[in-house]
Amino acid sequence: MEHKERRSFWLMSGINIFFFLVMTIFAGASILTTASFLIFIEAAIVGYYLFAHRFPRKTKAREWIDAIGFAVVAATLIRTFFIEAYTIPTSSMEKSLLVGDFLFVSKVNYGARAPMTPISFPFAHNTMPLIHTKSYTEWFSMPFFRLPGFQKIKNNDVVVFNYPFENGRPVDKKENYIKRCLAVAGDTITIVNQQVFINGVAAENPPKMQYKYYVKTDGTGFGQKILRSLDITEGGALSDKGDFEIFLTKASRDSLKRQSNVIAVDSTIQAPGVYADYIFPHRESLAWNVDNFGPLYVPKRGDVITLDTVNFWIYERAIKEYENHPTFEMRGDRFFIEGKEITKYTFKYDYYFMMGDNRHNSADSRFWGFVPEDHIVGKALFIWMSWDTNGKGVSKIRWNRLFRGIN
Repeated sequence: MEHKERRSFWLMSGINIFFFLVMTIFAGASILTTASFLIFIEAAIVGYYLFAHRFPRKTKAREWIDAIGFAVVAATLIRTFFIEAYTIPTSSMEKSLLVGDFLFVSKVNYGARAPMTPISFPFAHNTMPLIHTKSYTEWFSMPFFRLPGFQKIKNNDVVVFNYPFENGRPVDKKENYIKRCLAVAGDTITIVNQQVFINGVAAENPPKMQYKYYVKTDGTGFGQKILRSLDITEGGALSDKGDFEIFLTKASRDSLKRQSNVIAVDSTIQAPGVYADYIFPHRESLAWNVDNFGPLYVPKRGDVITLDTVNFWIYERAIKEYENHPTFEMRGDRFFIEGKEITKYTFKYDYYFMMGDNRHNSADSRFWGFVPEDHIVGKALFIWMSWDTNGKGVSKIRWNRLFRGIN
């Protein structure tokens, strides 16, 4: 090898050894697992340089090999530990974030999460493009470990995370979701007639938060020009008699009321005590729904809770799935892990409660519960591109949203 190549080789090998030490000493990973991964990566590094050495320097082939190798390594490190691009696929955050918004998400704000499934195809999250097979192998896996970050997750942060209720994939390969963090670890969240309360205090509502409304007209409908002027993009007719179900912000609701053909705009609040079986924790005795929910305590690391026949259902999945106690069970009014009776449980993770700003069109923590800290991916920073599929030509780009920060 030439001198420059040797420096590059030893730099990559040093990074490999550094992560071996971090995962072994600080993350508590098995020495056998980390040593196997160290050997695998080192073999890949050696193989790359032996292959590249077959091609003399200053040839086109060698230039392409070096350029591609550097680009893949650099992009992988940037995506894993610094910043990554995401797109908004659904309307759960309308109108704060729109379908077709492209975001940059910071990994460093909350601390980059070390790869838990480290052997995967570059630039593919969990599925290979075109052939739609798994983009990763589970031959090697690492325990959860997060590098130090600049800040803690705060109330109202917009956060990207792995969907916790998905089974069958490793944590870091579950689908990515984006929601607003309403309650952080240690908070108690309550929803009363659509208003969120955190620790008994009314939470700040996102300015573009949406709800579903029933709209009654004089029998006429709404033209596309009116809908665009009011920024209404979701909903439709319920009948041919002028009844509509429309998702509205406060501003668009007030504007719609002033339309000459509108008779009434009514909210769709689900009353307190009306049980919805699709709402977490899916117990009729709690009788929670999307508009009246809780109070629910969000556990933090080190919390000790006394178990009872009510909070068993609230914390069952967290203890079984996220904290890896699959034998946790209730027999009558007694509780067991691995057959040993317990009366208290100490949480080892922080948890979060996430909700979409499109409150009546968002599958969020009201439906499936807590997000554990090992599922957190990063903080949404700003929109770098926004693409409207209904536009034409240059008008497909939402110019007013480019490089806009996310609040």
